[in-house]
Amino acid sequence: MKRTSALLASIAESATLAVDAKAKALKAQGEDVIGFGAGEPDFPTPAYVVEAATEACAVPRNHKYTPAAGWPELRQAIAEKTKRDSGVECRDSQVLVTNGGKHAVFTAFAAICDPGDEVIIPAPYWTTYPEAITLAGGVPVEIATDESTDFKVTVADLDKALTKKTKALVFVSPSNPSGAVYTPEEVEAIGRWALDKGVWVITDEIYEHLTYGDAEFASILALVPELADQCIILNGVAKTYSMTGWRVGWMIGPPDVIKACVNYQSHTTSNVCNVAQAAALAAVTGDLSAVAQMREAFDRRGTTMHRMLNEIPGVTAISPQGAFYCYPNMTGLLGKPVGPNGTVSTNTLELAAAILDEAKVAFVPGEAFGTPGYARFSFAMSDKDMEEGLRRIKEWASA
Repeated sequence: MKRTSALLASIAESATLAVDAKAKALKAQGEDVIGFGAGEPDFPTPAYVVEAATEACAVPRNHKYTPAAGWPELRQAIAEKTKRDSGVECRDSQVLVTNGGKHAVFTAFAAICDPGDEVIIPAPYWTTYPEAITLAGGVPVEIATDESTDFKVTVADLDKALTKKTKALVFVSPSNPSGAVYTPEEVEAIGRWALDKGVWVITDEIYEHLTYGDAEFASILALVPELADQCIILNGVAKTYSMTGWRVGWMIGPPDVIKACVNYQSHTTSNVCNVAQAAALAAVTGDLSAVAQMREAFDRRGTTMHRMLNEIPGVTAISPQGAFYCYPNMTGLLGKPVGPNGTVSTNTLELAAAILDEAKVAFVPGEAFGTPGYARFSFAMSDKDMEEGLRRIKEWASA
C-alpha cells in the first residue's frame, strides 16, 4: 500500500532550500563550506519593525484569533503601499494577507486553475511555481529563454505557447533566478497581449525595490489598468524589509477572487501570526531607508560577482539588473575533465555536486529552474564570503 498520495508524492523538494540546508549541515559538521544558495537578504530586520513585534506580544488581542483575511489596518496599509510603490490602486477588500509569499503563490493558482488549465511560465523560473500549478490541477507550459535575450520573453514567444487551454501567465520582474528586469515598454506589451487574449496574469512583485543601474521596476497592472479583472499581484515583506522568517505575504486581485481565497484560507490556516502582522504593519507604513541601504550593498556585490564569474574559465554571466542573483552559463565546464581530480560532469546537477565536494562551495544548478546548463548564485551574503567562494571555484576550474 502506498504511504502517500500520488499528488504529494509527485512534488519535488525545493532545490534552493535543499542546497542551503546541505551547506548548513556540512558547516555544522565542521566543513568550511560557502553557500550561494540562500534567497534571502543577509541583513537584520529593521529595528523599528522588531520593536513593533515586541510590543505586540503584550497586547491581549494578539493572543486570540483575528480575521482570516488579515488585520483590517494591515490590509489598508498594503493597499496604500501598493499605490505608493507600484502605482496600482486597490481597495483593502482586494487584499489577502497570507502566510508568506509562497502561500500567496499557491492560493493564487488554486483560485483560478481548473484541472487541465495551462499556465505559461518563462524559464528560468522560481522553483515553486510549477509545483504550485500542478498542485492546483494546472499544467505548467514552459518557455525557454537564455542570455541572448537577457532571459526575457517576447509577445511572439507567448503567441507560440498560447493554446485553447491557456488560463494564465506567470510574469516576474525583477526575476528570480535570472536577475532580469523588463523595461516598462516590454511590460506594457505583455500586459496588452494578456488583455487581448483573455489570459490571466499572476505577477510576482516581491523584488520590486531591488533594481540596479538603469533598470526600472514597472507593475504590469499600473501600465495596463484594464487588466484589473484578470490579474493577481503577489508580494510580501520578505525581500524589501529583510523579513523572510516572519512569513507575511499578500495577494491583490479582483474582489470575487479574493473573497474565494479568504474562504479558502479560513479553512486552511486562519489568520497569519498576529505578532508577524504587527511587524508587517510597521514595515509597510515605514519608510524605505532600510531597503535603500541593502540595495546599495547588493548593487556593489552584484557588480563584483559578475566580474569574478566571468573570470572563471568556462563560465559566462550577464550583469544582474535586479533581485540579488547572478545566473551564469556553466556549460563550458561540462563534458570534459575539470578540477584537480579531473571530474567530468554531464550536467549542472553533477557539476554542483562536484564543486561542493571538491571546492566546498554550494550553488543551485539550473535544472531546478528549468534551464539546465546554468546556475543561480545569490549575492545576499557578505562580501568576504562571496569573494572567497568565487575564488575557490576559479581555482578549482583552473587546476
